[in-house]
Amino acid sequence: QVQLVESGGGLVQAGGSLRLSCAASGSILSIYSMGWYRQAPGGKRDLVASITSGALKSYAESVKGRFIISRDNAGNTVYLQMNSLKPEDTFVYYCKAAASIRGLSVDYWGQGTQVTVSS
Repeated sequence: QVQLVESGGGLVQAGGSLRLSCAASGSILSIYSMGWYRQAPGGKRDLVASITSGALKSYAESVKGRFIISRDNAGNTVYLQMNSLKPEDTFVYYCKAAASIRGLSVDYWGQGTQVTVSS
């Protein structure tokens, strides 16, 4: 089992910055990828950025050049630095960890954190 705790959301003006954090606990050695997703009410959850255990990063086109995903040296915490925020970045942001548990790929999700960008 993997537990994820997110923090760092809030209200910011357009052009501002926020940093989201996602702390993992439990079977962290089983995690092979972590990422951030975002979702609007009634909408689907879309990938924002991800980072693998080998530090390979990927980003949605809409955030390239503005958002940066990183992790601490222990690999327990993943961050999403969000710069030049726009009103269209307003979503609930979720952290996801993909883990290999007994040979099966299992996804774990955080509780979500609201990011609101005012114009």
